[in-house]
Amino acid sequence: MKAWIAKGYGGPEVLELIERETPRPGRGEVLVRIRATTVSAGDWRVRSLILPPGMGVFGRPALGLFRPRKGVLGTDFAGEVAALGDGVKGFKVGDRVLGFPGGEMGCHAEFRLMPADGRIVRLPEALSFTEAAALPFGGSTALSYMRRAETRPGETMLIIGASGAVGSLLLQLAVDGGLATTTLTSAGNRDLVAGLGASRTLDYAQTDLAALPDRFDIIADCVGATSFKTTRHLLKDGGRFLAIAGGIGDMIARPWQGRRAISGPADERREDLETLVGLAVGGRIRPVIDSVFAFAQMREAHARVDSGRKRGAVVISL
Repeated sequence: MKAWIAKGYGGPEVLELIERETPRPGRGEVLVRIRATTVSAGDWRVRSLILPPGMGVFGRPALGLFRPRKGVLGTDFAGEVAALGDGVKGFKVGDRVLGFPGGEMGCHAEFRLMPADGRIVRLPEALSFTEAAALPFGGSTALSYMRRAETRPGETMLIIGASGAVGSLLLQLAVDGGLATTTLTSAGNRDLVAGLGASRTLDYAQTDLAALPDRFDIIADCVGATSFKTTRHLLKDGGRFLAIAGGIGDMIARPWQGRRAISGPADERREDLETLVGLAVGGRIRPVIDSVFAFAQMREAHARVDSGRKRGAVVISL
C-alpha cells in the first residue's frame, strides 16, 4: 500500500510517499480501505512542531526527538471494510465505516487496521466519504469541550474562530443544544458562520474584544487567539473559558472570582462518533469542507492548512 510519512519536522516538504506492506488484520481487528481522510490541526502541529505557547519544551520528548514517532499522520478516515480478523462481530467486508484513531494517527495511507471495538462505526449511505471524514476531529473536540463545560440550553457562548474544523462544528452543536451564540471571525467568514446558525457575528478586525460590554457564560477560543487571563472579565459568574488551542498558561490557570478555564486534550470516544453521524444524517449539523485534494496532493493539502486561511476541514480523497 501507499502511505505518506513525515521524515522530519518542518513544512510540507518533509512528507514523502512510500510503499509499505498492506497489513493483515489480527484477531479482533478490521482492515479498512480508506476512501477519505483529512489534514487536521493535529497533523499540522505534529509535522511542524509548532505547539501552543509554553508547550514547545515537551514537543520532541512526546512526539519524537528527530522526527514524528508516528510518521504516518492522519487522525480520521472514512472507507470500507476490506478484511476481518478472527472473532470480529458487528462488521462485514464491504461495510462503509467511519473511524477516529485520533492521536494514534496512521490515516494518511491506503489502508489502516482498527480494533473492531475501537473508535470505528458504521457509516450510512446518506453521508459521502468526503462529508463523513470531515466530522471526527472537529466534532469530537467540540463535543468533548461542551461536555466538560456542562453547557445548558439558554446559555450564551462567544466562539473565537468559528469557521475552522473545530469551530464550525462547535457552533452548530451549540446552536443545536439551545445556546445563544456570538462569533468573532474575519469579515470574509461572517456569512458562513451566520449560515451555520450564529445569533450574532462580529468582525475581529473591527472589534475590541477586551472592551465588549457583553458578558458570556462560555467563551470558546478555537484558535489560541487569546487566553483566560485576558478574557475572564467577559465571563459571567460561573463562566467557563474553553482553551481549545490553549497553551501552558491556560492549563495551569487558577479559577478567578467563580470563573474557570478548561483546557487539555479532548476526549476520543466511539460514542461521540455515533452522535456526530446521527446528527449529520438528521440534518442537525453539516461538515464544512474547505477543499478536497487527491491523495497524491498531500503536500498541497498540508500547505493549505499551513496558510491559516482554511474554512472547515481539508479533505483528502483516495
